Amino acid sequence: MARYSLASVLANAIGGNKGWTRAWRDAEPKPEYDVVIVGGGGHGLATAYYLAKEHGITNVAVLEKGWLGGGNTGRNTTIIRSNYMIDGNTDFYEFSLKLWEGLSHDFNFNAMVSQRGQINLLHSPAQWDAAARRANIMRLSGIDAELIDREEVRRHLPYLDFSETARFPIHGAICQWRAGTVRHDAVAWGYARGASARGVDIVQNCEVTGFLREGDRIVGVETTRGAIRAKKVGLAVAGHSGVLAEKAGLKLPLESHLLQAFVSEPIKPLVDHVVTFGMGHFYISQSDKGGLVFGGDLDGYNSYAQRGNLPIVRDVATCGKTLMPCLSRIRLLRHWAGVMDMTMDGSPIIDLTPVPGLYLDGGWCYGGFKATPASGWCFAWTIARDEPHELNGKLRFDRFRRGVQIDEKGAGPTPGWH
Repeated sequence: MARYSLASVLANAIGGNKGWTRAWRDAEPKPEYDVVIVGGGGHGLATAYYLAKEHGITNVAVLEKGWLGGGNTGRNTTIIRSNYMIDGNTDFYEFSLKLWEGLSHDFNFNAMVSQRGQINLLHSPAQWDAAARRANIMRLSGIDAELIDREEVRRHLPYLDFSETARFPIHGAICQWRAGTVRHDAVAWGYARGASARGVDIVQNCEVTGFLREGDRIVGVETTRGAIRAKKVGLAVAGHSGVLAEKAGLKLPLESHLLQAFVSEPIKPLVDHVVTFGMGHFYISQSDKGGLVFGGDLDGYNSYAQRGNLPIVRDVATCGKTLMPCLSRIRLLRHWAGVMDMTMDGSPIIDLTPVPGLYLDGGWCYGGFKATPASGWCFAWTIARDEPHELNGKLRFDRFRRGVQIDEKGAGPTPGWH
């Protein structure tokens, strides 16, 4: 790994970053690959990394229509956790959290994994009972979970509204202390660096506009930089899955929505954990730069825009001030939206598609960022072996036809007792 002195860092900062070594190769597309991954976000880059690392498949291209990590990877609240309770989710997300725990060592790049813990607040006896059931299922699955009472919550989070007039009295919380946050752009850079070092081509500013076919089979893609042939094509394009799949003649069981996120002006350390408001749709943590990062519920309409809107701003601000009255004194710095593809049950799809040669990693709803390592690992397995791994065996297309949906959409930003 290259090392730089403080003097060289300052000189490059002032002089225009001359002499820096690129973390990955900004490759020109070749005419043909064994595998083309469409989408240069966390999932696409992780898939390419694990194809090379775990399966020895290095003749791979990752095609990104803009810049690397410029989509949902850079437009989320960076939370990682595995507090799920439905079979099909529990093992998958716990595997992902274990990969997060060793990720920086794995690809020799600091992803800034911060296991600061997540505290999901409980506001009624019914929520406490539901949380106890979730905690028991998590423990039986080998996942850490702890219930704490009101006074223990006050010890950890003294800035919440514990007054007698609080609109939603705090009865306790369910905690996962191994949960936390990760630096999102470092994840993209680390996976890109690791994949590139193993021979993967990362091609930016290369939008896929269509597919090459031989009979019913997909044999490549049409792009703004020319046709590229491939034995296999994998889609990992988040909220635009439906758009690209339609170009291949495939209608997906999902629709695209916006999920907004917010960051405040930097303040002194206040929020030491990830905190979730169990009665509303609000979650908050504090970044290393001091800004409070928080989010809320989906916009109530379909869209591909990457911008916020005032009704959600008002809703999130109301939830935040109800939970933490001190937020009323803090200025909002900016807000934005990520485009998410939502399945009918709130759980993802990692599978071969009905179109030969085409594979899909999509439908992530709220869970995309935290699933990045496991998603890439499982998608790489599925592409390399033409069959799902047992970890994504329940995340297949046919669950909708067979009526075995994994309906845990409530375990997105909120704890999931509704």
